[in-house]
Amino acid sequence: MNNFVISMYDKTQHEAGPKAKVDVVNFLAKLGFESIVFYFNGARKAELLSLKQAAWDIPRQISKEKMQVALFQYPALNERSNVAILNAVKKRKSKIFLLLHDVESLRLHRDDIEYVKHEVSFFNQSDGIIAHNQKMVKWLKSVGVIKPIVSLQIFDYDNPQKMLTHDEYHGTVCFAGNLKKSEFLSKMKMQTKIYLYGPNQAQKYPENVSYQGSFDPNELPKYLKQDFGLIWDGDSLDECNGVFGEYLKYNNPHKTSLYLSSGLPVIIWEKAALADFVKENRIGLTIKSLCELDETLTHINIQDYFEMCKNVATIGEKLRSGYYITEATTKLVKLT
Repeated sequence: MNNFVISMYDKTQHEAGPKAKVDVVNFLAKLGFESIVFYFNGARKAELLSLKQAAWDIPRQISKEKMQVALFQYPALNERSNVAILNAVKKRKSKIFLLLHDVESLRLHRDDIEYVKHEVSFFNQSDGIIAHNQKMVKWLKSVGVIKPIVSLQIFDYDNPQKMLTHDEYHGTVCFAGNLKKSEFLSKMKMQTKIYLYGPNQAQKYPENVSYQGSFDPNELPKYLKQDFGLIWDGDSLDECNGVFGEYLKYNNPHKTSLYLSSGLPVIIWEKAALADFVKENRIGLTIKSLCELDETLTHINIQDYFEMCKNVATIGEKLRSGYYITEATTKLVKLT
């Protein structure tokens, strides 16, 4: 069986952007999947390079492979590249599955009916889809996706650092990510100590909020020594709002996998799609508002906390082994 993972990402990117895709390639290699990777960058000639890539490089590379199944890590750089990869695989009369990393119909184009129709049409040209979770699966079916869909549940995380073990509780919280779009952080004036990791920090934060620096995603876990990892988005403490806050109702934020694979229980908005996974596996807390944070962390039952940590260690080992992408891919192949 000749199976491939097809990916596209910026090889020079030092933030967490390509981490999820790189991990998928590495984990599925254990199932015998070979890798085809196309690169892009933001250079001045990027548009011309993209045209050449779609018209020549992508079809030529894919045509050389004896391919039975291709798992395409969607999306690529742009629509042109998405279509080029889809058409090149279909021309080989091979099966093509989509692993959805982002669905722009749920994010930047959620109110654009024509865009949604266009993206759904693209999805329906595949042979099957791996979506983030059951909330996303339900939405995809509601807008007309008719192909088989499997829930990933959560993204795996290839974590080379030693998993954190907890023998004390201090009620501290960390937040990792692109801090520019996390405007709520500047409003977190409270008792709880918050430690921030990532690029684009604000000029000023409340006294309880401490910026720790920006690190490579493979190095970052060794700096996460707090009691919880926070998953939140938008500019409000009361709820996750705005484009990215609404997106939390459907997507699997990769920072969740970072925290859990590092040994940290999580705190997540109660309306986020992953809140169900957190509750079912008892690996953290779901909250309505960040205004509840001080009281929640002050009155937590210590035994309950250490039980969470044990559950986190179990899930964390699964994430480190690629359990979820392996299970979802195997299931989708059998379905089709």
